[in-house]
Amino acid sequence: MPNSTDRQAFRPKIFTAMPIERPATPLLDKIDSPKALKGLSVVELCRLSDELREYLLYSVGRSGGHFGANLGVVELTVALHASYDTPYDKLVWDVGHQAYAHKVLTGRREALMGIRSKGGLTAFPERSESEYDAFGVGHSSTSISAGLGMSLASRMLGESRKVVAVIGDGAMTGGMAFEAMNDAVQQNADLTVVLNDNDMSISQAIGGFSRYLARLWQRGLAFDIDKHGNILMTKREISTDDRRMRHYLHMATDAKEALERIPAKIGGNIGKSIGNLLGKNAAPMPLSDKIAEKLNDHLFPDNLFKAIGFTYLGPFDGHDLPKLLQVFQRAKKLSGAVLVHVHTVKGKGYLPAETDPIKYHAISKIPKTASLKSDSTPIKLSKKYSDVFGEWLMDRADESRLVAITPAMCEGSGMVEFAKNHPNKFFDVAIAEQHAVTLAGGMATGGLKPVVAIYSTFLQRGYDQLIHDVALQNLDVTFAIDRAGLVGEDGATHAGVFDLAYLRCVPNVVIATPSDEHECYHLLNACYDHQGVSAIRYPRGVGVGCSIVKNHERLSVGKGRIVWQSHANHQDTHAHQSSLMKRGLACIHLVLFNFGTRLADALKAVQSLACDEVFVTVCDMRWVKPLDTALIDDVVKTATHLATIEEHQIMGGAGSALNEYLANQGVCLPIKNLGIKDEFIAHGSHAEQLAECQLDESGIRQQLSMLLHDKTHEHRLSPI
Repeated sequence: MPNSTDRQAFRPKIFTAMPIERPATPLLDKIDSPKALKGLSVVELCRLSDELREYLLYSVGRSGGHFGANLGVVELTVALHASYDTPYDKLVWDVGHQAYAHKVLTGRREALMGIRSKGGLTAFPERSESEYDAFGVGHSSTSISAGLGMSLASRMLGESRKVVAVIGDGAMTGGMAFEAMNDAVQQNADLTVVLNDNDMSISQAIGGFSRYLARLWQRGLAFDIDKHGNILMTKREISTDDRRMRHYLHMATDAKEALERIPAKIGGNIGKSIGNLLGKNAAPMPLSDKIAEKLNDHLFPDNLFKAIGFTYLGPFDGHDLPKLLQVFQRAKKLSGAVLVHVHTVKGKGYLPAETDPIKYHAISKIPKTASLKSDSTPIKLSKKYSDVFGEWLMDRADESRLVAITPAMCEGSGMVEFAKNHPNKFFDVAIAEQHAVTLAGGMATGGLKPVVAIYSTFLQRGYDQLIHDVALQNLDVTFAIDRAGLVGEDGATHAGVFDLAYLRCVPNVVIATPSDEHECYHLLNACYDHQGVSAIRYPRGVGVGCSIVKNHERLSVGKGRIVWQSHANHQDTHAHQSSLMKRGLACIHLVLFNFGTRLADALKAVQSLACDEVFVTVCDMRWVKPLDTALIDDVVKTATHLATIEEHQIMGGAGSALNEYLANQGVCLPIKNLGIKDEFIAHGSHAEQLAECQLDESGIRQQLSMLLHDKTHEHRLSPI
């Protein structure tokens, strides 16, 4: 292993621009599986890491996708695959944002160019894609539970495989991770947990756990392991520009506290005498047993991981590849539950991403040319639905009871301005969806009016709390459900296509489904003004370009509207139907009930179907629960065919709710539910996903045309 004077040669290469042409990667081009890493020297593995990082810069620039997290785990990924015998040994990535380097080293290098595109690699590890993807992921905080399950299975089957779970500091704030750690010790399982501590989830890490990790880092000490497997304490170098150190100082509550923390970066809270003994710039070295014991007693009495029962190693520099190789090759010989704590930098090696890790969490495709042509013509962009929510939140921010809660999705949910201007009313609870929901319930019992901004796919994780802690007590909580519907390139793990089904069966919950930006703003008002549990779902991305008129009248809960008719009114419809029937002609009246943002394409589709013999009425229902039964009763009087449309699973969704009502009313008409069939929809662009589900304009038209021309229903075509 190199000594401290050689460390400069092993530091990662720094890039300031994205490669436009594919970089030369002679070493990387020879790696078709992790087995090829085993014969490389430490120097070659370091060079491979530089090539891999440059290739990721180029590839993700071509494909778009998760960016900063992948750059931050290059050395860690190389070290793990070089040290363990994958795929026999199991490597589980938490969330999977950071698995691109893993995909490259496991035979998917060239395929990475098509990641997240239809038919290409998935955005996250997926078992069906590669034997090296030990567990399918996408949601946070699952890796330790999955890894523990694999370890116990191996033990029961008499296998000797090693299991490693890689989890970020942000994901560790999820309670499931601690449940799994507690059980791993209880089961005396052989499991290695690698804590990838980069001070980030998508946003900057917050809370007591983040402060705790910062304290571990700033002490300047580490639990290391010698070649015989003995744990020893060493001193680490700490740089004054260390990013975690800056965060540690930033977390100080006042200037006095910040000043008290500054000396910590040059030796930990070890006192002047021990600091002088070790030396400010001393290389990592073992301490005497007496000193180590004293430091351990005074500086590490609250080591959380040791207290639980894990063997704790670290913290180590996660970009020091030689050190990582040494640690993993020795740690894999240990038995029991082991935690290796490494500190990495999100976006490492690409200066813009290191400077702004939130912006570079994920990126879009970049142009293939180095220069961008500027166009003086301004482009009018539609608002994102998350921006509509953020604007609404700011407009009502001065109300004394309003508070806003998010589980680590401040930026994605459009809450940045609110958080900045109303910090005392903003609560980011980290990746803890269950806690977020019950926290809201507690606040509501205390007289506040919480708004929980949460992605549809993540609200699934707080379902028990929604039922038991909020709905059962009929508490005054509003859920602003973002990313409802299909979400494009992130694929099935992030699709919000189950929320209507799992919400509408819960008593005391009202559910709104806005069709555009204006409706979204005002249905947010209606939900918030409702006394009780309310939910409003809206999609990812931009709206249809509808302006928000803020002096609009308040909308009532459970009231829909007719938005388009191919005829003047119901009386004209009935009269015209009678006239056609007297002439022996078929008369069709199609009523389409819309739930959500498929309305614009639905209107285009039905307008091309309307003619003298086919009347069409389009109702924007606005609410899935309660349904506007008065509107339904009115329009079905002259209807011959019915259809519903939603960007949600058909089974249990809004169409099912209407079916149930009609069946109970004894209404028997041909009906077509348009939505997502009983299957998971693979990744691709949002437009491609809609086309696959026949929920784009063309697909809607085709499905409705088939309904109208179905010969099996001809005997029912007279009005009821």
